[in-house]
Amino acid sequence: DYSITHVTLPPSALAVMPIEELPALQTIIVAGEACSVELIRQWSAGRNFFNAYGPTEATVCATIAKCTDNDEKISIGRAIANTQVYILDGNLQPVPIGVAGELHIGGVGLARGYLNRPELTQEKFITNPFNNSKFKIPYGNAKGVQNSKLYKTGDLARYLPNGNIEYLGRIDHQVKIRGFRIELGEIEALLSQNVDVQASCVIIREETPGNKRLVAYVVPQKEVTLTTGELRQFLADKLPGYMVPTAFVILESLPLTPNGKVDRRALPDPNLHQELSDYVMPNTEVERIIADIWQKALEVEKVGIYNNFFELGGHSLLLVRINQQLQEKFGLELSIVDMFNYPNIHTLSQYLKTKFNQEDTFTEKSSRIQTHSDSKFLKNQQLQLRQQHRSQKRR
Repeated sequence: DYSITHVTLPPSALAVMPIEELPALQTIIVAGEACSVELIRQWSAGRNFFNAYGPTEATVCATIAKCTDNDEKISIGRAIANTQVYILDGNLQPVPIGVAGELHIGGVGLARGYLNRPELTQEKFITNPFNNSKFKIPYGNAKGVQNSKLYKTGDLARYLPNGNIEYLGRIDHQVKIRGFRIELGEIEALLSQNVDVQASCVIIREETPGNKRLVAYVVPQKEVTLTTGELRQFLADKLPGYMVPTAFVILESLPLTPNGKVDRRALPDPNLHQELSDYVMPNTEVERIIADIWQKALEVEKVGIYNNFFELGGHSLLLVRINQQLQEKFGLELSIVDMFNYPNIHTLSQYLKTKFNQEDTFTEKSSRIQTHSDSKFLKNQQLQLRQQHRSQKRR
């Protein structure tokens, strides 16, 4: 009998393996995608566990880190021998520790380019601004040399204080929603810190032009039941509101490509109506009017009176439009702050009723004051006329 002693797997493949002791397995290397803290804790006990990073263009492996179950931050380590790794900004200048930049790779393992694709080669394989003649590569006919190159990986990373590199995600997963710049990899990294989360993926969806929404796909640990409310609160405690996904989709597993990476295109459309499990229909005329306005603005079929506006995809820009419609419909002054303070139909309708009563009382009081004032004016006028009549009689 022969046992497997060393194995290299994508983290998503390792995550679905049954957890067994496997005493013969001495070394696990994960690569190809981001690895979670929980996966390291499950499989690193009693053996070597390495988190490797590297694209095919750099002959697969460029950096590696040895991980233990005590690690608080997951890193991809440092460059392997004969490989140079740089984290650069848009001007190809090195970034300081803790600042995100694009990962660039150089060294003897670097490919020469893409076969029969000169434009793409020129775009991705750039002249090394930190040129070192030691890494000039001879052409196949040995009649010339290729100047030192750097490969632009398109990956976002930053240096940790100890010199290791933290992988943050793809640069093309950096998105803008309503003017806010968002790193999808940062949200995924935080989700992976939840001990009940086995794997996660965050994408941006645009069902209608201009209406971009963050959607998180989460695979819970075995025998763990996760709710969208728990996940939303977990992220809300660590991120600004604009970075908390609108929808959370709980899956048994993430769809994978033949190479074992997450197939983002195969992720199912989020069913925003599953967020309405606690749906309570509007009962009063005020609630029905608000619900109708919200449904049209949010582009959903129904909104319960206890469903949170922001959790259904609402945002501050949408609030401005809704605020105007509500003021026109009810003839009341309503501030944006009021909308934030009363984020569901029930509380907002109660607040509006209070304003109705206050304005009615004010109108009634104003009417009484005006009537009293008019009466007093008439009495004064009558008194003046009488005095004038008496004066004329005396004459």
